[in-house]
Amino acid sequence: MNGRTISRRAARLGCAAAMLMGATACGSPVAGLGRLAGVLAPEDSVVLNLVLIGDAGLPDPAGEPVLNALREEIAQAPDRSFVVFLGDNLYPVGLGDTATAEGREGLRIIRAQMAPLLETGTRGVFVPGNHDWAQGASVGLEHVTRQARFINANGGGRVTMEPRDGCPGPVVLDIDGVLRLIPIDTHWWLHPAQKPGPGSRCRPATEQGVIDSLRVALATAGDLRTVVVAHHPLVSGGQHGGYFDWPTYLFPLHPWARLAGLFARQDVTGREYRHMATSLQRAFVVDTPMVYAAGHEHNLQVFRREPAKYMLVSGGGIYGHTTPTRRITGIRYIREASGYQRISILADGRMRLSVVVVNADGSRHEDYSQWLDVPTIERPQPDSTAPPPSASTGSGR
Repeated sequence: MNGRTISRRAARLGCAAAMLMGATACGSPVAGLGRLAGVLAPEDSVVLNLVLIGDAGLPDPAGEPVLNALREEIAQAPDRSFVVFLGDNLYPVGLGDTATAEGREGLRIIRAQMAPLLETGTRGVFVPGNHDWAQGASVGLEHVTRQARFINANGGGRVTMEPRDGCPGPVVLDIDGVLRLIPIDTHWWLHPAQKPGPGSRCRPATEQGVIDSLRVALATAGDLRTVVVAHHPLVSGGQHGGYFDWPTYLFPLHPWARLAGLFARQDVTGREYRHMATSLQRAFVVDTPMVYAAGHEHNLQVFRREPAKYMLVSGGGIYGHTTPTRRITGIRYIREASGYQRISILADGRMRLSVVVVNADGSRHEDYSQWLDVPTIERPQPDSTAPPPSASTGSGR
């Protein structure tokens, strides 16, 4: 009996044992479900490439392959690119006192992520994650605020962190006449220590205020394509969604406690997390965002399911820092891999989603793509019967 046969049998036994003990998370891992879209035709006019990359907060000091691939990606068309870092921008506990060695290392990490954008003149925004909030520690607000101030002071007006000052958002960013990008800070809902609330400078500063503001942002978007960006996914086939690889079940109390919602503030099963997700779902009922994009899981996932029309998880921002994922309801693509996702928005409003996988040498390839199901925009045509404007108008004299 060879080693591969033993491994397969061990995996089956592990899943069987887990299911007998009440687990529902065993299943077959999927490395992509097929490519659905061809390459863009020459006549396709791309107005904006939105790049979604998460959990990039510990780049290799010798050169991070994923960031190197990102630099090459956006250098092709920096004026038509916009990058969103989906949180956990700085492991393990956000940006501490910059007078300390830990704080100086934090500055290196943030600069490494900002560098591809600043060097190419590309616009971008950082969204906070739980690690940026010091994993819920009492210094979390201080650390995430310090990070935002550094990025906003050094981003040249093109790279920012939103929302700022530990506020929950939403922030509305209308980009190039085709996209309404809506950053929110989902960890604000989960943070157990001091955070801005009623009486703070945040507007809004309450959960209901966030919900109402999201509804307004979505309802007033018109023809703009709506993409909500945050750190925490609302659905996931990964560990934070309650889906573990079978060896994990061999360790007592883990992940059983997380599946039961204990010690699970950062998991979909946790009480606080469920409350946050349910609240956001309420905000999306009437005017549903086209895309809700998040990180948190260290893999790449694409869903066609509520509460948005498409749910994306793009947390592969560090090469080799990946976790398993499983096939669940609504999945279109899942893979335990490093990389990022890109949404190309065309002049007629069409949206093409690509999943880009990055290799150890920084090379990249499109591993999956599809056209999102969106109506095209009917733009008014010029009236060919109207007389040409008078050559004498406009002088003002």
